Amino acid sequence: MIDSYREHASNERTFLAWVRTVIAIIGFGVVATRFNDQATTFWTEMLMLGAGALVLLLAYIRMRRMHRRIASKTPTDDYEDSADVFLLVLVASLFALLGAFVLHVY
Repeated sequence: MIDSYREHASNERTFLAWVRTVIAIIGFGVVATRFNDQATTFWTEMLMLGAGALVLLLAYIRMRRMHRRIASKTPTDDYEDSADVFLLVLVASLFALLGAFVLHVY
């Protein structure tokens, strides 16, 4: 059995939740514009896809970082400032994706 299996599995589930969120937002944005027969510009689609890729990249980096922290034998501080800043950047990129979605749909 893998050491700290529950923590590793939880970390992976969190990453997959970020992936599902990005897929749902982008998918809904594309479908909503197709059903409304709206003419969309190429740059809004690229902005939405780029913001989604940024969220996925940051979520992947966060997952790998947490994996190293879980696997580490030395105790780490849960109140580390860099972890809070990184999570804030990840959430801000999600809001950028939502903003790109709004630009694309309307």
